[in-house]
Amino acid sequence: MAIDLTPEQRGARDVVRGHILFAIGVLVLFGLAWLLIKELLIIYVSALFAAVLMPMVNRITETPIRNYYPSRAVAILTLLFSTALIFALFFFVGLPPVLHDLTLFTNELPNRIPDLVSKLHRVPFIARLDVDSIVNRAEGTLTSVASYLVTSLPLWLSHLFDIVTAGFLCLYFMLEGEHAYHFFLSLFPLAERIRLDITLQRANQKISKWLLGQGLLMFILGISSTIAFGLLHVRYFLMLGFLMGLFNIVPIAGGVFTITLAAIVAALDSWTKMFAVIGFYLLYVNLENAYLIPRIMRSSVNLMGLTILISLLCGTALAGITGALVAVPTAALIAVLLDEYAVQNDERPDSR
Repeated sequence: MAIDLTPEQRGARDVVRGHILFAIGVLVLFGLAWLLIKELLIIYVSALFAAVLMPMVNRITETPIRNYYPSRAVAILTLLFSTALIFALFFFVGLPPVLHDLTLFTNELPNRIPDLVSKLHRVPFIARLDVDSIVNRAEGTLTSVASYLVTSLPLWLSHLFDIVTAGFLCLYFMLEGEHAYHFFLSLFPLAERIRLDITLQRANQKISKWLLGQGLLMFILGISSTIAFGLLHVRYFLMLGFLMGLFNIVPIAGGVFTITLAAIVAALDSWTKMFAVIGFYLLYVNLENAYLIPRIMRSSVNLMGLTILISLLCGTALAGITGALVAVPTAALIAVLLDEYAVQNDERPDSR
């Protein structure tokens, strides 16, 4: 028997059905996002890098060359050519000495192992150990490492393909990102669209200032490290200085990794060089925190050190090196959105 419903009851039923369908749609979207998490991460990283690189592209397009203003495509090609030139200088200047020494070490290793084993047998404490079995285990370990590198080659090729894909997506975002951005804004009502546009523009300016400030810090650290390592006669000082500047794009973790690498290379010559390298880095970190960061990064992200550490931990856990690379810009974006939509600024009336 049919039950006659009042208009209010029919309206309430339609609202409940709408909520149920909306919840199902949200669950389906979350399921698709989980299945496509790798692809969504590539798209997000590409869009983020395109957003932070666009001010540099715009600066190139606004620079006249004999009354000629480069187009956006020419500006992007100029930026790509400059980046490729920097990496080419690194590979042709800093990398050959490392490859030369590595080749010599590989060629001389079979001849040095018997001499090393005989010297170890002469040491009273070492003579009690089974050196031959240790050598055999070391050879087995090297064989296992070599087989692992061969079997993991498809995985590395997959990562290389992801990097190339992200690069092409970044180019397309720089060329046609404005159309995608305006389409995204058109999904919101007019009032909310204007507010969201202003908020995202503010976040973009903040992230761009962070990139500019971080790039300047990277340049200063790279130049000072190259000079310091060269004066200390640390081998491969050009490569180490370049890596010190490059990896500084990841705050804290990048510097710790590269200074550890530089200290290990310096320790191959002497302990004095190793402590000198560590002392230089500690001196630079204090100078950076006390003088450079307050002046260079004062008007950029303005994130607390604890926030940066938490964002690095979460980014690394979610997406590895890629997550660490975009952790700080993402934290800045979230901070701006929270400041606009979640933080309640209580204004106290003036006391009279």
